[in-house]
Amino acid sequence: MPIPARTGVVARSLLRDDAFRAIRDAIVNGTLTPGERLNDGDLAQWLGVSRTPVREALTRLEEAGLVRTRPGRYTMVSPLDLRALRGAQSVTTAMHELAVREALPNLSTAELDAMRAANARFARALRDDDVDAAVAADDDFHGVLVGASANAALRSVLDQFTPALRRLERLRFASLSGRGSVAQHERIIARCAAGDVEGAVAATRANWQTLAPLLDTAIDAGGPDS
Repeated sequence: MPIPARTGVVARSLLRDDAFRAIRDAIVNGTLTPGERLNDGDLAQWLGVSRTPVREALTRLEEAGLVRTRPGRYTMVSPLDLRALRGAQSVTTAMHELAVREALPNLSTAELDAMRAANARFARALRDDDVDAAVAADDDFHGVLVGASANAALRSVLDQFTPALRRLERLRFASLSGRGSVAQHERIIARCAAGDVEGAVAATRANWQTLAPLLDTAIDAGGPDS
């Protein structure tokens, strides 16, 4: 496999969590492409760590649906899988709806301001065609409600299923369809500020369901799952 040019991305004192995030991000941002074979030695060299945290990271990535392994044969970046993406979208949407329900009764003015600031960064990133910044700002926006829910189980489920959707979100934010998310975020903020739980839940559901039209496009772009 061709490895990214930079080496020593992960400090030697850090372990599998850092290796997991680095490889996950490389898959999500397209540096490591669907179907690409992965070599733990090459990954270890790139990250500047031993093979042990890399192998542990690859196991976690397989659980998240981003890596596929056949013991003794190969490890590869998972092809885009329509059924898996639809499942991840359904679960992720439900978890964000739950986050709204659990966060909204106690959502503070500071948290609403944080959502507004994140959406402003999101809009600016889209105007600048900066997909990485748009994904980060979108994470920050929805992360306010996830954090305010104070539900560790909810966060754990999102940590497992959200990475699979990041590849899809990058397609949305790189296209004009992503511009609509700014207004959708504004509706979520408005309903939260009004204390309208059901309205905020409906607005959140609508926002996450905008990924659905991209599912077939993503499969066409990424190739068949085989």
